[in-house]
Amino acid sequence: MAKKPEELRSHRWFGTETMRSANHRSRLLQLGFDYPEFRGKPVIGIINTWSDLMHCHGHFRERAQDVKRGVWQAGGVPIELPAMALPEVFQKPSTMLYRNFLSMETEELARSLPIDGLVLMGGCDKTGPGLIMGAISMGLPTIYIPAGPMLRGNWRGKKLGSGSDVWKYYAELRAGNITQQDWNDMEAGLSRSAGTCMTAGTASTMALAAEAMGLTLPGAASIPAVDSGHARMASGAGSRIVGMVWEDLTIAKLLDQRSLDNAVAATMAFGGSTNAIPHLIAMARRAGIEMDLERFDQISARVPLIANLRPNGDTYLMEDFYYAGGSRAFLATLAPHLALDAVTVNGTLGQQIEGAEVFDADIIRPLDKPLQPEGGVAILRGTLAPEGAVIKHSAASPEKLVHTGPAIVFEDYEDLDARMDDPDLPVTKDSVLILRCGGPIGAPGFPEWGMMPIPKKLLKEGVRDMVRVSDARMSGTSYGTCVLHVAPEAALGGPLALVRDGDLVKLDVPGRRIDLLVDAAELAARRAEWKPRKALQERGWTGLYQRSVRQADTGCDMDFLERGAPTPEPEIH
Repeated sequence: MAKKPEELRSHRWFGTETMRSANHRSRLLQLGFDYPEFRGKPVIGIINTWSDLMHCHGHFRERAQDVKRGVWQAGGVPIELPAMALPEVFQKPSTMLYRNFLSMETEELARSLPIDGLVLMGGCDKTGPGLIMGAISMGLPTIYIPAGPMLRGNWRGKKLGSGSDVWKYYAELRAGNITQQDWNDMEAGLSRSAGTCMTAGTASTMALAAEAMGLTLPGAASIPAVDSGHARMASGAGSRIVGMVWEDLTIAKLLDQRSLDNAVAATMAFGGSTNAIPHLIAMARRAGIEMDLERFDQISARVPLIANLRPNGDTYLMEDFYYAGGSRAFLATLAPHLALDAVTVNGTLGQQIEGAEVFDADIIRPLDKPLQPEGGVAILRGTLAPEGAVIKHSAASPEKLVHTGPAIVFEDYEDLDARMDDPDLPVTKDSVLILRCGGPIGAPGFPEWGMMPIPKKLLKEGVRDMVRVSDARMSGTSYGTCVLHVAPEAALGGPLALVRDGDLVKLDVPGRRIDLLVDAAELAARRAEWKPRKALQERGWTGLYQRSVRQADTGCDMDFLERGAPTPEPEIH
């Protein structure tokens, strides 16, 4: 053991012979703990993001008991600590508005309470990043339990994928190709169990990134939520965190440039969500590790896309990925592009994936037969996005990756909603749809509005994709030629704020460019006339967020959470 019982952080609360410690021990006795159960043992905080509206985490009450079982068996003291749930779909205007809130809650729960190590229970898109960001800032030994994907959807014998098939069939409903009853039947077959989206969306992307970073047990990222292996993994994580506390294996000892690069490489090879980019940048910056948009583009250029999953492929889902060998087999296949000596919660990454096998090479492709020769995401710059933009080109239409067309501008989502299906909208299949006021400040909260719908009149003509450009995000389960995260955002007067109907916009993904083809003098005149559309909110979390949040290219963290020395340990008085 690297640590002695008197060196535990919780010893300051429970182990000294003072009036204050006696009071602390008395309160544990009040909770039903006896002295042998807690004295001299690591106290493990289990941060549980369960709620009645957290559909992805419907199994977390039970999983918390599995974690506790593992902690007790390893000689620790499990303490369950509920934290804010961030349920995609339900929470408005965007769960991204509250990611940083959850990170602060996680950090302060751990700092203010007698906790020696952390088990983070998350999975739904923003919960994992929020939990991990908070744990990084706190600095304790930490292990992450991903919620796991839900079961495959089913409708009329077809596999359904979260998000991906919603966009697909809603377009067909609007085009008049399926009935309302068809839609209702599809809706009922889409989500069949607890767990996260079973496509290669943000939840599975971030779970895989966390495993590649070394923050989970081997294979944890791909186990379906309702598989019995998930309960065993949770119990194993509970046991392992106790050992990590005695070893003083803090999260700072797990994270370095190698581990973050491994996470980026895994994300690119997975064809993962564009949402991973601000999350991973924010995590890296919390840890003091270099990470910017260029690093994503550099790694994407050398890493092939080898996961044949929706929305990049057209057949397989996360349950299939698990049966094909899961995250261990995927990372083992990707091994030549990974730093295998990077430290994890359970040895090195190389040791975590040793002996893993692929059982279906159409789902987890070999490096020499990839789905695409480069990673799934490209970083764009140009006169429309001087600080950067992103596109998931693996899920875009190949013929649209080089395209010039006239802009159709929507001022905000309300404007989009009101005019998109107007038969008099002067839009053609070659138009470029522009949406502004979807960024961190302008929305506020950086919502998933970037996968703008295709106008109904074009759907009826058979159009299923167009070039779309916004300062918003899009769901990791979505697809199409969508340029996202344009920075600076329109609310700050970025070039996106200056686009007018009819302006030519040029997209060149191979050249990594997105340009507004308007001369500099005209843009300068427009900028002189530009005024913000609305004032920032003044009060509450949203007001603080709008005043403090960073832009998409730097991770959308709060400026005051990125800077400064670590917060001191609390005095025990």
